[in-house]
Amino acid sequence: MIELLAPAKLTWFLEVTGRRDDGFHELRAEMVTLDFADRLELDETGDFLKVEGPFSVVPLDEHNLVTRALELVGRRAGVTLHKVIPPGGGLGGGSADAGAILRWAGTVSAERALSLGGDVPFCQLGGRALVEGVGEQVTERPFEAREVTLAISNFGLDTREVYRAFDELDDEGERPHGRNHLEWAARMVEPRLATTMDWLRATLGDQVHLAGSGSTLFIEGHLERGVEAWDVMGPEGVVQFRQTITTPRSA
Repeated sequence: MIELLAPAKLTWFLEVTGRRDDGFHELRAEMVTLDFADRLELDETGDFLKVEGPFSVVPLDEHNLVTRALELVGRRAGVTLHKVIPPGGGLGGGSADAGAILRWAGTVSAERALSLGGDVPFCQLGGRALVEGVGEQVTERPFEAREVTLAISNFGLDTREVYRAFDELDDEGERPHGRNHLEWAARMVEPRLATTMDWLRATLGDQVHLAGSGSTLFIEGHLERGVEAWDVMGPEGVVQFRQTITTPRSA
């Protein structure tokens, strides 16, 4: 049995720099990996996919990125995925799982990794990097140890819907700004996110940021609670706070 870790991806800042004719968006973003990870158990003699953990309700068909990553590298394995990264949370959970499979198989080019999704080239690498283009241009940056507090909502967002809303705003002349260009689009797609974000900012100030396309929020630094994780009842349901740190490039 082989055990792989699939660290969550945190988008430290995100700028949308353009929209291509094929509909894909060009980005300029800094991404880091976190000490908060899914765990994959591989049986190299098997051929199955099982998902366990608090977020076990994910597709098990050909759309699952673990299955697609195995197909990309021409390998078979029985995989038990222990899922703790929330789907639709903006933390690249599925991409992280695919990246773990690609590392196990010996890695592939960024262009091939991109066929699985825009975050997969970075998730294959891990650590800290500047990500540009549609995700295929990954420039490694020196590792910086950072403390982070995640605020994980009890709902997720569809990345495609967020980008569709972004395009609508852009077509109406609304120019993106701020640390995360997707923030206002995400707030428009999911009113619960807007309510939760406003509630947290009223409590903690403007240091509350959106992770990627949402729905996770994050705060730089740790909130001194003496525990790694705790739940708080927010205006739209339970919010789980989790304290973590950035991690170096995956081995």
